[in-house]
Amino acid sequence: MAPNPQNYDIIIAGGGASGCVLAGRLAAADPSLSILVIESGPTTRDDPLHTQPSRYMYHLRPDTTTVKFVVGRESAALGGRAPTVPIGQCLGGGSSVNFSMYARAAASDYDDWATVYDNKGWGSAELLPLLKKCETYQVRPGRSTHGYSGPLKVSHGGYFPEVGQEFLNVAAQYDRTRATTDDMNNLFECNQYGRWQKWIDAITGKRSDVPHHYVYPQSHNRNLLILTGYHVKKVMLSNGVATGVEYIANRRFHPEPHQTLRAYARQLVVLSAGTFGSPAILERSGIGAKAILDRICVPQKVDLPGVGENYQDHQSIRTPYIADASMTTLDKIMEGDEDEIQGWTRQWAENGTGLLATNGIEAGIKLRPTKKDLDAIGEGFRKRWLEYYAPAPDKPVLLTADTKRPGGRYYSIGWYLQHPTSTGYVHATHADDVDAPLDFHPGYVDSPEDMLLHKWSYKRTREYARRLKSYRGEVATSHPSFSPTSEAVACERSGPVPVLAPDLEYSAEDDKILEEYIRKTVGTAFHPIGTCAMKKRDIGGVVDSRLNVYGVQKLKVVDVSICPGNVAANTYSTAVVIGEKAAVMIGQELGIDIPTDDGFDSVFHARL
Repeated sequence: MAPNPQNYDIIIAGGGASGCVLAGRLAAADPSLSILVIESGPTTRDDPLHTQPSRYMYHLRPDTTTVKFVVGRESAALGGRAPTVPIGQCLGGGSSVNFSMYARAAASDYDDWATVYDNKGWGSAELLPLLKKCETYQVRPGRSTHGYSGPLKVSHGGYFPEVGQEFLNVAAQYDRTRATTDDMNNLFECNQYGRWQKWIDAITGKRSDVPHHYVYPQSHNRNLLILTGYHVKKVMLSNGVATGVEYIANRRFHPEPHQTLRAYARQLVVLSAGTFGSPAILERSGIGAKAILDRICVPQKVDLPGVGENYQDHQSIRTPYIADASMTTLDKIMEGDEDEIQGWTRQWAENGTGLLATNGIEAGIKLRPTKKDLDAIGEGFRKRWLEYYAPAPDKPVLLTADTKRPGGRYYSIGWYLQHPTSTGYVHATHADDVDAPLDFHPGYVDSPEDMLLHKWSYKRTREYARRLKSYRGEVATSHPSFSPTSEAVACERSGPVPVLAPDLEYSAEDDKILEEYIRKTVGTAFHPIGTCAMKKRDIGGVVDSRLNVYGVQKLKVVDVSICPGNVAANTYSTAVVIGEKAAVMIGQELGIDIPTDDGFDSVFHARL
């Protein structure tokens, strides 16, 4: 057990992606700085369940110890269903358990943070050097928007299954209105088909997570203490100043009774507990809306009604298709078949290639609709398109990708909405119990515009799927229950349709069935953000542009909960850049020089 009481320069509550980047950068820049990171989950060091990229489905088992499942309220928009959102609960957070899909936001997303939300220094021009600083781009040399000496490696992985090339072949013939690209993540362009890059080291085949590249290389630094298996309950405040935290053992890892512990911070307390954890800690500390705090019997210390509001996510559906029996898939690995895993382990260990060195997410597009597409989507989306998307040509409306599905020999073509208009909230329900269920509503398809996009996306992605060479029909139980007499009925097939065959026609009754399916099926893309938004206080902001919590001194939030608006990408890249940006700013405040360019990364390479 950790000593009590304890004193540190900086306490970081949460060891997710952003928190570990911050801790790693500060510790490397000034090894004399005493830093405590308190993480509620376990360590991940050298565990193949984390380092082997294709093993990610293991962490979504019901009995997982590295992911926490947050259950939302029953939602009328979902037909009375209560949605569930899995979140990383281990050192590295989502970076240690995600699908390793490399995706970066549109430049205009970050520019909106700077202009629409008035956060100076958070535009794409300021963040691009930090995005480059964090990565070593192994796909191709000489790309101006990518970095080549950072801790995290980016490649196409160590295996390219047939379905990826089949998708690209079909796209080139079926959709001649859009081009292909060799870089789907250069920040400034979209609407082109291509191979997905991956957070995978091309040499070792290992996952590019944060702890193995920012924190574990500094295990020699006795001033950097990583405490795993402990929850932060609240921030201690004295006269409006954060002085430390109260924390307690996580019963999943320490079942014996434990008392509440305290740790004190001389310089700064940083909340990095994520979109669910950070607002809950603030509310248990008396920081939030009075009505919420009254409900859990916590005296209000700071009136900050934006805490827990502005919840955003990428709403996603992944529809499965039957694959030809000869096709190479990840099905057995995802099902945990030990013979299959061991069969690929030797190749992965020897040269970083094979099925363990991929994530099965091989190709896709960040898509903007054409005029014809907009007509098909419907008038209900027109206003949103004209006001939000039309002025920003780098902003995609949705992302599609071909993926693998466990349970047989299958592939999926899924999608998620990049900037849904539906939003939600998450709030604490107990003053002291860190395990108490959260009051959570994600807002999926609360907005009719989002429903229109999902309906069109199902139809669009199905047209790709049924043209792939390996296509042998739909997994009918995971598709809409169209009438057997409908042209769109889902069933097994003997093979694909010709690439230039007409699209399926959907009747009015089919559309009703499709909408019901979406309400029953739509869920998280595992990208929750926004509940401690970096906005002006009077419009629901929780932190300012230097990540200071309004109304409190020496307290910051550093994680994706600070995102004021959504980003057109998986959120790992954004979590990393928030950590990098925070390290630079906090370094400035402490008189520590942490450059924004990638020259600093020699510190990490020297110790790997």
